[in-house]
Parts: sequence; structure tokens; C-alpha cells
Amino acid sequence: MTEERATIQARRRKSWLRALGPGIVAGAADDDPSGIATYSQAGAQFGTGQLWSVILSFPFMVAIQLVAARIGRGTGKGIMAAARETVPRPLLLALMIAIVIVNTINIAADLAAMGEVIELVAGGSRILFALGFGIFCAALEILVPYRLYAPVLKAMTLVLFVYVAAVLTISVEWGAVLRAIAWPPLQFSRDYLLTLIAVFGTTISPYVFIWQAAQETEDMRQRHRSPIAHDGAQTHREERRILTDTFIGMAFSNAIAFCIMLTTAMTLFPAGQHDINTAAEAANALRPLAGEWTFILFALGIIGTGLLAVPVLAGSAAYAVADLMKWHATLEARPGRARGFYWIIGLATLGGALIGMMGLNPIRMLFWAAVINGFAAVPIMALMMWIVTRPTLMGEFKASRLLTLSGWLATIMMAAAVLASAWTSLS
Repeated sequence: MTEERATIQARRRKSWLRALGPGIVAGAADDDPSGIATYSQAGAQFGTGQLWSVILSFPFMVAIQLVAARIGRGTGKGIMAAARETVPRPLLLALMIAIVIVNTINIAADLAAMGEVIELVAGGSRILFALGFGIFCAALEILVPYRLYAPVLKAMTLVLFVYVAAVLTISVEWGAVLRAIAWPPLQFSRDYLLTLIAVFGTTISPYVFIWQAAQETEDMRQRHRSPIAHDGAQTHREERRILTDTFIGMAFSNAIAFCIMLTTAMTLFPAGQHDINTAAEAANALRPLAGEWTFILFALGIIGTGLLAVPVLAGSAAYAVADLMKWHATLEARPGRARGFYWIIGLATLGGALIGMMGLNPIRMLFWAAVINGFAAVPIMALMMWIVTRPTLMGEFKASRLLTLSGWLATIMMAAAVLASAWTSLS
């Protein structure tokens, strides 16, 4: 009897781990080197004053990622493909171009940060390191089939635990942290609002929506399942799996963001180092204040998250283009069978590496990426909400009233952030 119970428990653990996939990878990829720079700056500039924003964004992240996963699993298509037949093509084309541009700029900033970190740790040329990382990421995504590639991405999410370890290496005033979360010390200065908007823009990003929807379709093909819109028998089981995967993935993402912001809030902010421009700069600034171990952990995290995020950024751009252009789009196909799809992956990744080699200011790159991201996110989120509430597209898998309300609230919050960003930039 004991042996039978142990077997049942082992099966349950295996089933629970198998449920983690697109959501956990999407959440981890959201904490890319660009995001690390944003969270580091928030902690360095305002201490614990913006920790509350990471907690506030969590339910909205869960809602919009559930919508993305639901579209992929319900229709068997990516977001652009699901919208292709009913939304004006010029609008989708404009959104597709914005996604490709912002993802390429984001890749450039991430690769530049990775090269800079390697230079700090081992010396050498940051430009050559960035180019090498770009070639490696592109080759991995193009040459390795999805069934082998997906577990690699899932395993790579574990690297983010270095930021939890980084928190354990410093002294944290937990009383002050809890007070700052319960009663946020709000400011209405231009810098505070811009940083706050950047945090929201970093946590809710179009490439993460597109990736999770696309990976649901990839996963569905691997398991030889039909879209739920045409097979209602799967609805309850798949709803639970998607909810588990997405909730844990977004909780993981926000917990890591919290740890990054907390680390710089407890070290750089009290030391008066309030101006952090890149993730590598944050790691280097921690070295004399928090010790060598904190610096090494922070640096390793930047490289690891970059290796995870760059393929997701390139892949989401390729899925967006291929879905709209009706190209064959799957990471399982050999390069010769999905040429257009893999060309976009290669061009976005290596294009990002070449932009990084031009010596452009990484802060300006991140600024323009955030601007385009913010303006692209709102119509894409509205588009997703339109799709997920259509019975003709989603069948029985259309969004519930609670998810519809939550998704629209997330869209409204993002629109408010974009408008506030425009207002503060012009004032």
C-alpha cells in the first residue's frame, strides 16, 4: 500500500512538472537583461519606493498571459493568425512591423548587456562577446528541434534563482520593506512616473504574449491534440493546466523582479548610487558594496536570462510575421521546410547583434524599445481581448466573465501608462 501511494505521488509530481511549459518560459524571459536594468534602476533611484508596483502588476500579468495561452490552445493558432481573417490587414501589418522593430532593438540591448558583463568578469571585447552570443542563440533556435529545445528553455529558467541567492547575501530591513509595500511612498515627480511606467512596460510586453500563444500551439502539435474550440472534451483539463502554468510562471517572474529591485534598493540606494543605466552597471556597482558573491550572482543572472530571452524575442518576432504572411511556422521544422520563419529568427538575432556593435547608447535603445513596446502593447492587448471573447473563434473555450474583466482592466492600465508616459515626456 505504501509503495502504491508513493507511485501515485510520483505520478502527480511528474504531471505537475509537465504542466509547466509555455507560461514558465514566458515569465522567465520577461526578466531579460533590459528588464534587469529597469528593476535595478528603480531600486537604486527610489529604494523600496516602487516595490509595490511589482506586486500590483502581478494579477494583470496573469490575466493577459492567460488570454494569450487561451487563444493559442483554443484556436490552434498564434495571435496574428487568429486575427488574420477578421481584423483589417493594414492594422495587423503595422503591429507586426512594430513587433519586429522593438524585438530587434531589445535583442540588441540584451546582447550588449551580456557582452558587457563578460568583459567585466573575464576581460576581452564586449562587441565580440555580444556577436558570439547572438550567433549561438540563433543557431540553437534554428538547428535544434522544438521537442529538444523546449526542455532546454524550461531548464534555463532555473538560472533566475541566482537573484534569490543575491538577496540572501545582503542585509535586508524587512520591516521597512513591508511598510513600503503596505503604504507606498508615492511621488508625482517626472522621474518617479517615468520609472514606474518603465516597470509596467517591462512586465507586460507584447513578445511575451505572442511567445506563450505560439508555444501553446507547438505543445499542442507535439501531443497530437486538436484545438479546444473544436474539442470541448479537453476544456476543463486544459483550463487547469494553463492556469497552473501561467500563474506559476508569472509569480516566478515577478518574484525575481522583486528580488532584483530589493537587492539594489538595499545596497545602491543607501550608498547614494542612484543612476544605473545598464544591467552590467548595476552588477559592477554592487561589487564594492555587497561583495564579490553578489556581483558574480548578479552577473551570471544577466548572462543566463539573456540566453533565455534572446531566442524568445527572435522567436516571437518570427511567429508574428509568419502568422500574418501565412508561412509555415514551427520550431520543430527543419530550416528548409520553414525558410521564411527561420530567416526572421536569424535576421532579428544577428540584426540585433549588429546594432549592438554600432556603439549606440544602450539607454537610448532601451528607451525607444520601451516607447514602441508600450504603444504596440495596447492595440495587441485589445486585439487579444476581442479574439478571446468571440464564441465563433473560441467555442466553449472563450474567456469567462472574470477573465474578460481582468484582461480589459490590464489593457486599460497599460493604456493609462502609455498616456502618462506621453504626458510626462511632453511636459
